[in-house]
Amino acid sequence: MLLYLRLLKESFAFAINALRNNKLRTLLSLLGVTIGIFSIIAVLAAVDSLDRKITNDLSGLDKNTIYLMKFSFGPSDIPKWKREQFPNVKYDEYVYLKGAMTNTAELGYQIFTKSETIKYDSKIVSDVNIVPVSYEFVDIERLEFEKGRFYNEAEGNSGAKVVVIGSEIATSLFDGVDPIGKDVRLYGQRFTVIGVLTKKGAGLFGDSNDSSAYVPVNFIRQKFGDNNTSLTNVIVFKPVDGVDMEAYKAEISQKLRAYRGIKAGEMDNFFINVFSGFTDFIDGIIGSMKLGGWVISGFSLLVGGFGIANIMFVSVKERTHLIGIQKSLGAKNRFILFQFLFEAIILSVIGGAIGLLLVWGIAVGLTKALDFEFVLGLGNILLGTGLAGIIGLISGILPAISASRLDPVEAIRTGM
Repeated sequence: MLLYLRLLKESFAFAINALRNNKLRTLLSLLGVTIGIFSIIAVLAAVDSLDRKITNDLSGLDKNTIYLMKFSFGPSDIPKWKREQFPNVKYDEYVYLKGAMTNTAELGYQIFTKSETIKYDSKIVSDVNIVPVSYEFVDIERLEFEKGRFYNEAEGNSGAKVVVIGSEIATSLFDGVDPIGKDVRLYGQRFTVIGVLTKKGAGLFGDSNDSSAYVPVNFIRQKFGDNNTSLTNVIVFKPVDGVDMEAYKAEISQKLRAYRGIKAGEMDNFFINVFSGFTDFIDGIIGSMKLGGWVISGFSLLVGGFGIANIMFVSVKERTHLIGIQKSLGAKNRFILFQFLFEAIILSVIGGAIGLLLVWGIAVGLTKALDFEFVLGLGNILLGTGLAGIIGLISGILPAISASRLDPVEAIRTGM
C-alpha cells in the first residue's frame, strides 16, 4: 500500500512538472478533456435543473389528473377541421359528471381567459393571469397560502366578487399593507381580496401563480356567458388513488357520450387528456437532451483522450533515461506501468476539474442573472471526475505499457 501511495505522489509530481515545464503543450492537450467534461456536465446539470424545476412546478398535480376538453394535449388522428367543430365542455356537464362519476377524489371546472388589469387606489398591475376556477381547485392544485384562504363552495357557486392573488400582485399593489379584506378593481368591478398565495417563482412555461389571480368561475360565466367562443372550458378530474385509469377514462367517455346524445358508432367530440401523458412527453424531451449531450461530449472526450496519450508518449520519450535508471536499480515493470498510468489519470482529472469549474461558474452566473436555479449536484461532479479518470486510464495504457517494457540498458544508452 505504501508503495502505491509513493507511486501516486511521484506521478502527481510528474504531472505538475509537465504542466509547469510545458504549459502550452499540456494545456492544449488537456483542452479536449476539459471541453468534453464541460459539455456533458453542463448539459446534465441544465437538464437536472430543468427536471427539478418541472417536478417542483408540477408537484401540486397528480399524474393521473385528467383534463376533459375540446383540444388534445398531443397529436391526434382526427382532422383539424373536424376537431375545430368540437363543442366546448359546459358547466352543466361538469355538474352532471360531478354527481355521476365514481372513484373521484375531486372534480373541478376551469375557464381559460385573457389577462386583465387589477387596480388598488392609484396602483395598477397589468397583464395579470386570471384563473377562473370552481372552488375544488384549492385541493386539485394543492394551493398554498401566505395569508387568507380560498373561496368556499357557496362563494364559488354564486360567483361572488372575491379574489385570491399571487404574491407579486400583493407586493405591487399593497407594498407591506395587509391585503386581506381590501377591495381591488377587476373587470370594472370591486373584488374583495380573501387570500394571498405563497411565492413559488416562475413556472415551466414562464407562467406563475405569483402573478395570477383566482376568481370564481361562475363570475366569468355570468359576465361572458357559456357560449363565448373566445374562452376555453375544461373539466378537471382527480381520481382516487389506485384507480384503473383505463376504466376511469372509459367511464368518463360513456357518461359524457350519453349526456351529449352521441350515438353508437359516432366518434367522440371531446378529448380525455391524462396529465401523465404530458409528463411522459417532457421526460422524452429531457432524455433526448441528455443523449445529445453525451453524443456531443463523446467527440470532445475522444479528442481529449488522444491529447492525453500524446502527452504520455512524449513523457515516456523524455524520461527514457530515468526509466532505465529506475529499472537498473530494481524497479519492476509493474512499478513503471502504474507510475505512468497514475500520471495520465491525474492529468486527465485536472482537465476535467477545469471543465467542472467552468460549469460551476456559469451555473452561479446564470442563477443570479435569471429567475431559474441552475444546480451542479454532487452526482454530476462525481460523474465528471470519474469520466475524466476513465479517459486518463484508457489513454495512458499504451504509453504506460511501452514504458514498462523498455530494456534498462537500451533506455540508459538512448537517454544519454
